[in-house]
Amino acid sequence: MHNEHRYEVTVTWTGNRGEGTASYRSYDRDNDIETEHHPVIQGSADPHFRGNPSRWNPEQLLVAAAAQCHMLAYLHVAATNNLIVTAYVDHPTAVLTEDDKGGGAFTDITLHPTVTITDPDQIELAARLHHDANAACFIANSLNLPVRHEPSTVVRI
Repeated sequence: MHNEHRYEVTVTWTGNRGEGTASYRSYDRDNDIETEHHPVIQGSADPHFRGNPSRWNPEQLLVAAAAQCHMLAYLHVAATNNLIVTAYVDHPTAVLTEDDKGGGAFTDITLHPTVTITDPDQIELAARLHHDANAACFIANSLNLPVRHEPSTVVRI
């Protein structure tokens, strides 16, 4: 049996300076991302594409989604494998490569999670579970590129 989960958001362009898209430079890329029961996320384009650097851009949100999904999947597989994780932090990196047609694609997403565990005998298990988490991550499974991992493990008893 396959379960379906539906997600809805509203993205509203807020960057009309009064003349709309009369020219490439006549409008801001600002937008609001909303859904019920959540604070508004203020979005824009990447500053390289005339966006507002103080707002989230879609590229950052995609990288954050990949990292967050992996973290949540990792915590799940850790719990089901009796691995006690007491802290988790990731500093993901990504590369977007532009093409000569005005488009482009992500060519690399690498997660750099540091996982803190309590049992030094489970360091190997902690490292191995990143593979299981990747296989369970909905976002990684939906992307058209591999999401790589360069994890590290810290033991704090």
